[in-house]
Amino acid sequence: MRHRLPDGLELHYELHGNADASQAMVFLNGLSQSTAAWAGLVHNLGKKYRLVLVDLVFQGQSDEAPEHRSFEGHAADLADLLKAIELPGETILVGISYGGAVAQRFLVHYPELVQRGVLLSTFPYKDAYFDAIGASWKQALLTGGYSLMLDVMLPFVLGRSYFLNPVITIENLKNSKTSQSPTPERLLKLVRATEESGNYLEELKKVQVPVLVVHGQEDMLCTPEMGQAMYQSLPHGELEILPNVGHTLNLECIPDLIQLLDTFAAKALPVDHR
Repeated sequence: MRHRLPDGLELHYELHGNADASQAMVFLNGLSQSTAAWAGLVHNLGKKYRLVLVDLVFQGQSDEAPEHRSFEGHAADLADLLKAIELPGETILVGISYGGAVAQRFLVHYPELVQRGVLLSTFPYKDAYFDAIGASWKQALLTGGYSLMLDVMLPFVLGRSYFLNPVITIENLKNSKTSQSPTPERLLKLVRATEESGNYLEELKKVQVPVLVVHGQEDMLCTPEMGQAMYQSLPHGELEILPNVGHTLNLECIPDLIQLLDTFAAKALPVDHR
């Protein structure tokens, strides 16, 4: 489905699952992901929840803009979409990595549109190691396109345990990712938002809804320490550190992720958020 934004660009989004559900989960992708990244969760979660999968501008089947979008700009796009589709009942926003950075801004700026948040493998700040990883990805993209960038990325976004016991073989994973690869121009615009982002921990103190923070113990990019920092800043935060898992939780530990989301959604909301 398509949603036209105020600037004329269109977002691609998909509606799945139970149309009569009292709770909806809205999913935001990682940097080079599309809505397809959530395929492993849709069937199971769709039995109980209304699911909304969203490609942000520059991702998947959404349009691209002449200029890059900040995380705040992406959050504004999502707010425009959610106001238009008017989800019934309670909305739970789930963002991974890049999408998690957007979700942080959404939770701060659009509290009226969301009743819970889930931040997966994401970053509230950047350190020198994070920046060095990002710089290597960008250089690989500029030198050899998405194929080389993927070669450089995978050891950082999949845990060591995944390489030793892959759900999908690394070769098949590379082939499937390359066949649906975003253009370098789109990726560079997305990377720019990360490069320009600052420390968001102080802002997270404003979030008054319950937020579940989930990180893989083997995540080298968005480390468990970053998860701990978000958890400590959020007034109503919970933290889960998953053993033997890296950065790409929506591939590496799908059953665990489904269980965490289901358990979190079932918890009673604070009285003022019902």
